[in-house]
Amino acid sequence: MIIGTAGHIDHGKTSLIGRLTGRDTDRLPEEKRRGISIELGYAYLSVEGLRNSASKRLGFIDVPGHEKFVHAMLSGATGIDYALLVIAADDGPMPQTREHLDILRLLGVQQGAVVVTKIDRVDAAIGDQTITAIATMVAGQPAEHWPLFPVSSVTGEGISELLEHLRIKAFEFEHRSTEGMFRLAVDRAFTLQGLGTIVTGTAHSGVVRVGDTLSLMPSGVSARVRSIHSQDQPAQEGCIGERLALNLAGISVESVCRGEWLVGGGLNNTSLRFDAQLENSSHHNRIISQGLEIHLHHGSSDVIAKLYPLERDRMESGTSGLVHLQLAAPLALCKGDRFVIRDSQARLTLGGGSVLDIAPPARGRRSLGRLTTLQALRDLPPAAALTQMILTAPMSFEGLRHGWNLQENELGTLVTQTGAVVAGGVLFHPSRWLDYRDRILEAVDQTHVREPEMPGLELNRLRRVASPQLSQESYSELIEALAGQGLVIQRGVFVGRPSHKAELSIAEKNLWMSIAPLLNETPYNPPRVRDIASLVHIPETEIRANLRKVARVGEVTLVALDHFFLTPRVSEMAEIVLEIFQAHGTVRAADFRDRIGGGRKVAIQILEFFDRIGFTRRLRDEHLVRRSNPYAELAPEAQSA
Repeated sequence: MIIGTAGHIDHGKTSLIGRLTGRDTDRLPEEKRRGISIELGYAYLSVEGLRNSASKRLGFIDVPGHEKFVHAMLSGATGIDYALLVIAADDGPMPQTREHLDILRLLGVQQGAVVVTKIDRVDAAIGDQTITAIATMVAGQPAEHWPLFPVSSVTGEGISELLEHLRIKAFEFEHRSTEGMFRLAVDRAFTLQGLGTIVTGTAHSGVVRVGDTLSLMPSGVSARVRSIHSQDQPAQEGCIGERLALNLAGISVESVCRGEWLVGGGLNNTSLRFDAQLENSSHHNRIISQGLEIHLHHGSSDVIAKLYPLERDRMESGTSGLVHLQLAAPLALCKGDRFVIRDSQARLTLGGGSVLDIAPPARGRRSLGRLTTLQALRDLPPAAALTQMILTAPMSFEGLRHGWNLQENELGTLVTQTGAVVAGGVLFHPSRWLDYRDRILEAVDQTHVREPEMPGLELNRLRRVASPQLSQESYSELIEALAGQGLVIQRGVFVGRPSHKAELSIAEKNLWMSIAPLLNETPYNPPRVRDIASLVHIPETEIRANLRKVARVGEVTLVALDHFFLTPRVSEMAEIVLEIFQAHGTVRAADFRDRIGGGRKVAIQILEFFDRIGFTRRLRDEHLVRRSNPYAELAPEAQSA
């Protein structure tokens, strides 16, 4: 359990932690010289009799109380499990007492205790006045139900009672689930002689183990975990809710900054804008209007941002609502993360909230459908919220995994609960998937009526007509699904109904019969239109027109300008591409040329054709297979040809 202090400057937070743990958390010379905390301080306490042996050490985070160091307080308060609101008996609640209490509430810290310090300096009457003032301050807040402990760090009065209370709370503490990929908010980075780079912070999710490779986000630099200290003790692993010090290999201390995150599992969750639920605090009278510039505190980071209310043009103090935030620098965010906003001069805490969506659409952010989706993300359980989200628009499988910080098995369970269709790495609501299916079938049927001589609609044209929003991968899977159900058949690059037959006239058939043997003599480099015309002594225009009609029937395929191949041979070349890809993980023009014979130029033209129809994808000078052979059903014909 992580315990964090809060409260006004000089109210005895550091002295209290010292009395509880025996450790002075002020480590900087300037802190000792000035007698105030400037940076976060850390201490640990061994507690016996707890249920979980891994929780026998309590971690304490001591935060600065000066108004100029609220940014450091925010960094320490994010991720704590239990708060100690420290108030001096001789001062009572002060400005930073109220601000720190508000910050704890905005960060979602529900559990804590009020500690009235310096009781050795006041008489009973003053002490009673302070307690009355505290009760007035916390009325209507979670802290209203927190126990109150009068203590003296000088005499030790009340310390044992507070310690026993913390021990009981630690015993009762329900440990958070270790689901999700590992995330640690970095608050310190330094070097130790003989060890190298040490990074410390609070783990917000998941588990990290010695030997794991982590990424520093948003920079993306990778590092390997050499060793781990959890709650100031050597360990083989660390998990959510623990203070960790990680000894990292492969990264310099200069590469690490407070505010960054160490993440595992390939998590890639950086964003320059996000949508959220925001509370405009009632502890001020500031109005949040469109484009208000603010300081946004998330984890241990502080970035400038602009804020845009979504449900109305402005938000009065004491109100809550959906907002859009645009960041001046990228942050590593996940759904559910808490954040706090302060004014542009960083003098006043304006409010706080929780992240809903780290990849909002660029347009229509105030549309009814979008607001309904955000309300679902705010109010509904995960499966119901995701169902509403994909009903509005399809969502990337990887985008969901990273934005919601889900392990593969967690993501699979969630997707199953929604009944979503997964195609090409995208999640579709079943009703939207059926809409796309119906549009494609309607486009094919209309083509058969309008152009009965055609075998169907060309693949890329069908996508443009019926489903331009679909990615190539999702579209290919939809076509394959329709073919598997017997609703369509793919004839080369054409998609048609199985019952539809395109036929040539007798004259066209006769001419085609004289051309076909010429194309089969050199199947992987057949003669072009002008060469065929020269061989059969027929004008080029007639040869070209005939081959185009034969292509509509599906017996030949136009691969390059005036270069027609027998479609079964195109299927064979696709199989050769698959064989090369399976053997080498990529397809190069030279390897393909060696398999089919002929020149490099023809090999390149064939591979470019496969790229155009979505069978392969070019990556620099190589080609990667994206889907199964689109001509596979022609293989039997290829064998008999």
